[in-house]
Amino acid sequence: QVQLVESGGRLVQPGGSLRLSCAASGRTGSVYAMGWFRQIPGKEREFVARIIWSDASDTYYADSVKGRFTISRDNADTVYLQMNSLKPEDTAVYYCAAGLPATGNYYLSQMYNYWGQGTQVTVSS
Repeated sequence: QVQLVESGGRLVQPGGSLRLSCAASGRTGSVYAMGWFRQIPGKEREFVARIIWSDASDTYYADSVKGRFTISRDNADTVYLQMNSLKPEDTAVYYCAAGLPATGNYYLSQMYNYWGQGTQVTVSS
């Protein structure tokens, strides 16, 4: 089992920045990829970014956030999502997820086995 706890969500003005954190614990040695997804009520969960656990230089982003968001990890099993130039349309609940090794594309939510509880990000003036 892998446990994930997100933090850092809050109200921020358009154009502002925010950093989300996801602390992983448990059997993190079994993780292949970590991802960030977001969801608005009534809509499907949307891929934001992913990072390969063993190779932090291997990252991938949704087109909607490319150039504005950066995913990274540290050596203490924490994954970050640095969000810059925030827009109102970035408002959502952001979820961290951990995926075990499997065949498939890790921008798909079904590739992830463990999920955090989510953290609310609101971009508004």
